[in-house]
Amino acid sequence: MILKSVALSHFRNYGSLYLEFDRGTNILYGDNAQGKTNVLESVYVSGTSKSHKGSRDRELIQFGEEEAHIRTIVEKNGLEHQIDMHIKKNKPKGIAVNRVPIKKASELFGILNIVFFSPEDLNIIKNGPSERRRFLDLELCQLDKIYLFQLTKYNKALNQRNKLLKDMGFRPELKDTLPVWDEQLVECGKKVIRARKEFISRLGEIVRTIHWDISGGKEDLKLSYEPDTEEDEFEKKLSGRRERDLKLGMTSVGPHRDDMCFLVGGVDIRKFGSQGQQRSCALSLKLSEIDLVKESIKDTPVLLLDDVLSELDSSRQNFLLNRIHDIQAVVTCTGLDEFVKNRFEINKVFQVRNGTVRAGSI
Repeated sequence: MILKSVALSHFRNYGSLYLEFDRGTNILYGDNAQGKTNVLESVYVSGTSKSHKGSRDRELIQFGEEEAHIRTIVEKNGLEHQIDMHIKKNKPKGIAVNRVPIKKASELFGILNIVFFSPEDLNIIKNGPSERRRFLDLELCQLDKIYLFQLTKYNKALNQRNKLLKDMGFRPELKDTLPVWDEQLVECGKKVIRARKEFISRLGEIVRTIHWDISGGKEDLKLSYEPDTEEDEFEKKLSGRRERDLKLGMTSVGPHRDDMCFLVGGVDIRKFGSQGQQRSCALSLKLSEIDLVKESIKDTPVLLLDDVLSELDSSRQNFLLNRIHDIQAVVTCTGLDEFVKNRFEINKVFQVRNGTVRAGSI
């Protein structure tokens, strides 16, 4: 899979921009706050319909404008695909694939598979469970459209149930409608739990091997799923928590409270690991994501690295760079020193300055 080009119109700080990428390593360099990450964000939006930052559509549009456009050309299995994204301030975005409009964003998944790695991901281990669930969901949704469908249904049912629980404080007669949402929540939730369990099992095998290499054979990392409830217990637990949920005004059990555990030598490194251990674990997790995508789609994803190298020591930098030499990467950084020093092959360089990008040389 190759990202061939991206064209932007009124996206973030770019009035107009067109970039063609090499099939190897592409470097976007420049000072901070010049627009490097915005380029990566536009590619991510093209592949997933959402910002990796969780930004709302209106925040993606250049200040003073009413709409933005992204046009991305992707080569997959020898065929070119054109993804057009029309982002509007007060209306849902319009999406077209090969000039044919699509009705659901789920139809977009799988055309451009992306692994996005930012400095924030290095904190995925020590931060709260919500970030680890987000990692799970973003990857699973790219690889499994059925999971995306079930997760979307689950989240809708969860929001409706929570709203109902709050409203029942003023309108007790609404209690009769609660079983309808309980049934939907359990039906979709069981499928979400099952998919996550299978995914983490596959991921754990890959993570373990990569982390063993990163640690020089010193650490055996075990990844495990921590479901808030097992599939066969969900319905019973939900029913048992009904009175509690009514008092809280929210649903207190379900996969929206899941987590992942990372053990090294029996120690939970989320709580007791050193910063170095946590960063190595996060790096292992993101690199395993690449291998898992390769295994799932029988192709390589496009790797987006957003200023990650500056956050890693030299040994982890080298390990990362050596692992990605065979896939297309778009990398942002403030300077080229680390790449030159490590004699890492760079195929194309772009200098970014104040919303303008020009092809450069090393």
